[in-house]
Amino acid sequence: MADLLEWGANWLEQQRTQHLTRTVTYRRGAESVDVAASIGRTEFEVDDGYGVRQTIESRDFLVLAADLVLSGVPVLPERGDRIEETSGTTRFVYEVLAPGQEPAWRHSDPYRQTLRIHTKQIGSEPV
Repeated sequence: MADLLEWGANWLEQQRTQHLTRTVTYRRGAESVDVAASIGRTEFEVDDGYGVRQTIESRDFLVLAADLVLSGVPVLPERGDRIEETSGTTRFVYEVLAPGQEPAWRHSDPYRQTLRIHTKQIGSEPV
């Protein structure tokens, strides 16, 4: 018998990708790929080493792992990669990263279909 939960997760991912995404450009050096991404956020609590806890919020991009392909090779996100998102007449540029020792991405589901990529805005420009 098929795994009913996995089937349901696949169906939900299809719905998210069809109805809750926008096209963004994922860049690593000179290579890039357009992917459908849902927008999210993650709050990180970071101890500065002096007993002060800071809350840092990242803008997250949820993309299908199968769509993240550069030069014909499936890849995983790396710190320093860039994501460009156009909204209206502005292109926003985000760098893949997370504070402290936190990973810059993680799987967003138990079946490893979707990547949650943590970023920080580093610039913007008119389109």
